[in-house]
Amino acid sequence: MKGWFTINTLDLHVTSEMEKAMQLSHGIGYNEYSRNLDLRIEVEKERDKEHEKCNKMVLDLQRKIHG
Repeated sequence: MKGWFTINTLDLHVTSEMEKAMQLSHGIGYNEYSRNLDLRIEVEKERDKEHEKCNKMVLDLQRKIHG
Protein backbone atom coordinates (compact mmCIF):
# COMPACT_ATOMS: atom_id res chain seq x y z
CA MET A 1 0.00 0.00 0.00
CA LYS A 2 1.28 3.41 -0.88
CA GLY A 3 2.17 5.53 2.14
CA TRP A 4 2.46 2.61 4.55
CA PHE A 5 5.69 1.43 6.03
CA THR A 6 6.86 -0.80 8.82
CA ILE A 7 9.39 -0.20 11.52
CA ASN A 8 11.45 -3.17 12.53
CA THR A 9 11.62 -4.00 16.19
CA LEU A 10 14.98 -3.74 17.88
CA ASP A 11 16.85 -7.01 18.27
CA LEU A 12 18.40 -6.54 21.71
CA HIS A 13 20.01 -8.94 24.12
CA VAL A 14 18.53 -7.67 27.37
CA THR A 15 19.73 -8.76 30.79
CA SER A 16 17.46 -8.81 33.82
CA GLU A 17 19.40 -5.83 35.20
CA MET A 18 18.76 -3.85 32.02
CA GLU A 19 15.06 -4.74 32.12
CA LYS A 20 14.81 -3.68 35.77
CA ALA A 21 16.57 -0.38 35.08
CA MET A 22 14.28 0.37 32.11
CA GLN A 23 11.21 -0.37 34.24
CA LEU A 24 12.43 1.83 37.09
CA SER A 25 13.60 4.70 34.90
CA HIS A 26 10.88 4.81 32.28
CA GLY A 27 8.05 2.57 33.44
CA ILE A 28 8.22 0.29 30.39
CA GLY A 29 10.06 -2.87 29.45
CA TYR A 30 12.46 -3.41 26.58
CA ASN A 31 9.89 -5.50 24.73
CA GLU A 32 7.48 -2.58 24.59
CA TYR A 33 10.34 -0.13 23.95
CA SER A 34 11.54 -2.15 20.97
CA ARG A 35 8.07 -2.37 19.36
CA ASN A 36 6.82 1.19 19.81
CA LEU A 37 8.63 3.98 17.98
CA ASP A 38 6.73 6.75 19.77
CA LEU A 39 7.77 5.34 23.16
CA ARG A 40 11.37 4.98 21.99
CA ILE A 41 11.40 8.62 20.93
CA GLU A 42 10.01 9.76 24.29
CA VAL A 43 12.50 7.62 26.22
CA GLU A 44 15.40 8.94 24.17
CA LYS A 45 14.22 12.53 24.68
CA GLU A 46 14.14 11.91 28.44
CA ARG A 47 17.61 10.35 28.30
CA ASP A 48 18.92 13.33 26.34
CA LYS A 49 17.50 15.80 28.87
CA GLU A 50 19.01 13.83 31.75
CA HIS A 51 22.37 13.70 29.98
CA GLU A 52 22.36 17.48 29.47
CA LYS A 53 21.39 18.00 33.12
CA CYS A 54 24.28 15.80 34.28
CA ASN A 55 26.72 17.60 31.98
CA LYS A 56 25.66 20.95 33.49
CA MET A 57 26.15 19.57 37.00
CA VAL A 58 29.65 18.37 36.12
CA LEU A 59 30.58 21.75 34.62
CA ASP A 60 29.26 23.55 37.72
CA LEU A 61 31.29 21.30 40.01
CA GLN A 62 34.42 21.75 37.87
CA ARG A 63 34.03 25.53 38.05
CA LYS A 64 33.67 25.39 41.82
CA ILE A 65 36.70 23.14 42.21
CA HIS A 66 39.01 24.91 39.76
CA GLY A 67 37.83 28.44 39.79
